[in-house]
Amino acid sequence: MGKFFDFLQCPIALKINDMSKVSYYTPEGLKKLRDELNHLKDVERPKASQAIAEARDKGDLSENAEYDAAKEAQGLLEMKISKMEETLANARLIDESQLDTSKILVLSTVKLKNQANGMEMKYTLVAESEADLKTGKISVTSPIGKGLLGKKVGDVAEIKVPNGTLKFEILEITRE
Repeated sequence: MGKFFDFLQCPIALKINDMSKVSYYTPEGLKKLRDELNHLKDVERPKASQAIAEARDKGDLSENAEYDAAKEAQGLLEMKISKMEETLANARLIDESQLDTSKILVLSTVKLKNQANGMEMKYTLVAESEADLKTGKISVTSPIGKGLLGKKVGDVAEIKVPNGTLKFEILEITRE
């Protein structure tokens, strides 16, 4: 399975990945995506229909701004539902037990040392949709995430950011 993830890091695979829109998720991330889609379908969709019905009951539709706004909101909601259904259809669950721990991949938890100021930090690399900096989860598509992929303990990752280049020493790679 390690060779598969090596393939995912090469530029050709990233382009193929973009075309097919396949996204990799943890069980937690996949559940969150399904729950959000179900909420949109089961709660928000009926609310949108109710708003349209209430606006329609108010009379002349040709001059009814409330009706127009409700129809537009419903259209936006349906687009969001459609996009989430497509994302879910192309979602793949990551088998964490098959991931290589000798180098940084998706779902690696990495302990880093900023060489400029000596600060140590810990991040888990996740799919873009699961990223949450407050909980230490960064996207593999972020500049730091991209710069860390494939690195091993002891390596120094030089990551270009808008205000220069950051150098991080890789102290530890784990799966948590």
